[in-house]
Amino acid sequence: MRENREIVVRVRAAKRDPRAADELVRSYLPFIKAETARFMGRPPREGRDDELGIAMFAFHEAVMSYDRSRGAFLPLAALSIKNRLIDFRRRERRHAEVLSLDERRSTADDEDDRPLVETLAAEKDEIAEREARLASRAEIAEFTAQLKEFGISLFDVTESCPRQQRTLEACGRALEHARANPGLLERLLATKKLPISDLARGSGVEKKTLERHRTYLVALLLAYTNGFEIIRGHLCKIVGSGGGDGR
Repeated sequence: MRENREIVVRVRAAKRDPRAADELVRSYLPFIKAETARFMGRPPREGRDDELGIAMFAFHEAVMSYDRSRGAFLPLAALSIKNRLIDFRRRERRHAEVLSLDERRSTADDEDDRPLVETLAAEKDEIAEREARLASRAEIAEFTAQLKEFGISLFDVTESCPRQQRTLEACGRALEHARANPGLLERLLATKKLPISDLARGSGVEKKTLERHRTYLVALLLAYTNGFEIIRGHLCKIVGSGGGDGR
């Protein structure tokens, strides 16, 4: 998607130029405010709510640490903002309550007298699981939108998935050839068509095999091209040198 490529270009420039980074933060201030409001349950007030400053810092931090292989930038930036705000809220709560980590707590309705440190660890695991689910949903939504540009749905990808080991291996060879020749991936994005003849010639896989699994190959190449790490883990695994581990 054009918008996706544009933000990636701007993020790359921001990593090299502090002024470009500042401009990027200013440009995406509405996005930052929206993510902050989602966390707070109300719009943040500039100059009064610490959460907005923390969210801006988190967005800048996401820019500086961004690697396209991790996926689309904005979902990752949103997750970074949420993580920072969660950390801030926890610190505020701890300061307010002044609780000791080895203090035990119990209520009339709950006989759980585990140390608070264990309770906090359990809460942290639950938060991590929720964040992982949110990241997955965001990536799936972005991937679905990009597939739509090719006239493909997730159902189409499932139906086109190879069922036999030798076919998986053949698709793996085609994938490795495409990844070793970026020009093929660029043509895929530019023309919205799979360069089957070149893939067959370069990988040694029969054209009819590639034709039969055209939809699956488009989805797989698109996932690698745009850094959809979570999506790659859910697509049918490619064996051997074409494995789905992203290496």
